[in-house]
Amino acid sequence: MKNISIIYLLLLLLLIGCKDHKRRKSGRILPEQLFEYSDQTEPRWFSFENISGAKGAGGKENLGAKGHPCDFIKPGESKTLLDMQEAGIINRIWITISDRSPEMLRSLKLEMFWDNEKKPAVSVPFGDFFGVGLGRTASFENALFANPEGRSFNCFIPMPFKKAARMVITNESGKNLDMLFFDIDVQLLKTWNDDFLYFHAYWHRDTATTVSQDYEILPDVKGKGRFLGSNVGVICSKVYKGFWWGEGEVKMYLDGDKDYPTLVGSGTEDYIGTAWGQGKFNLNYTGCLIADAEQDNWAFYRFHIPDPVYFKSNCRVSIQQIGGGPKADVKKLMDKGVRLIPITIHEIPILHPIYSKDSIIKLDNPALPDGWTNFYRSDDYSSVAYFYLNRPVDNLPDLQEVGIRVYYLNE
Repeated sequence: MKNISIIYLLLLLLLIGCKDHKRRKSGRILPEQLFEYSDQTEPRWFSFENISGAKGAGGKENLGAKGHPCDFIKPGESKTLLDMQEAGIINRIWITISDRSPEMLRSLKLEMFWDNEKKPAVSVPFGDFFGVGLGRTASFENALFANPEGRSFNCFIPMPFKKAARMVITNESGKNLDMLFFDIDVQLLKTWNDDFLYFHAYWHRDTATTVSQDYEILPDVKGKGRFLGSNVGVICSKVYKGFWWGEGEVKMYLDGDKDYPTLVGSGTEDYIGTAWGQGKFNLNYTGCLIADAEQDNWAFYRFHIPDPVYFKSNCRVSIQQIGGGPKADVKKLMDKGVRLIPITIHEIPILHPIYSKDSIIKLDNPALPDGWTNFYRSDDYSSVAYFYLNRPVDNLPDLQEVGIRVYYLNE
């Protein structure tokens, strides 16, 4: 028994040593290391008070008496928030702006470039990037983002770069942004680890999804990497008159998957960890920050941190647009010509599949059972996909123009 205890202790110490080596190799200081000194990194803060982030160069304007805490951006103008030519890792981004309207949050374009590449790895609407969909803001905190009082934007996603980093914000609205404050916290890296991955983010919107065609949160991206998660915004079409919209399943096609995915969920609210409908909640890895049943607007997120999704050659992530309701009520919608395709009837405990790609089943067929009826539908979906890739650029489309981004936000 004593020998077994000694062996167990040795294995435990070996495991701790391996984890500590991995932490040191990453160049990031984790909570377990708070009491240790490291000379492998150097801190730098980038802001308007020290736009170069240079050592000993902060707060020079106005003789150090708060000379340049913020700046403004005219319509069509860009501001470079970060521009450095050495290895490092961004550990925190904080920004606040004077105009937090949906139009401005969607009209501001946030871009990040790694290692002097011309194509940005991140090109997204400002507001959506920071964790809330639909160009709206909310007070929340999760594992990757925070907005303490609904007036600021914090990001804690680690973003390593080998040679260079540049971050740019562009005002694509038709009005001035009078005040922009920011702080980007970087650790300079003395050594680069070839296992490091570059951070990417992709935003897309489809104002009227095609019935029976899944919305793509992340189009097929090439390379080796990790899907970190997403936030999704839904503006439900009024033609469905408040019917439940969230029966759609999230699917992840990995490493050559074609017709069918390797990873698939069981429903939208299930994917973010809740059940039997979806209300407002905010947790570390899952949440729903907008649950506006009156306007039928929803924004939710899931981050794959405790359940990592790695891929070796490619990854594609989609979500179905599926709603549901009692069969008689769904039949009334069909009779009115509303766009939908019935797919299942749940005669509890039996689920009857009735979907066909060649024809649409008529619900007035007396042979069909009664029960909850799921159906394909069309809604307004938008999303940000967060992922890492083993290269500083990706093969994804450019950000959609501002008219698409702000369309229908306040109607």
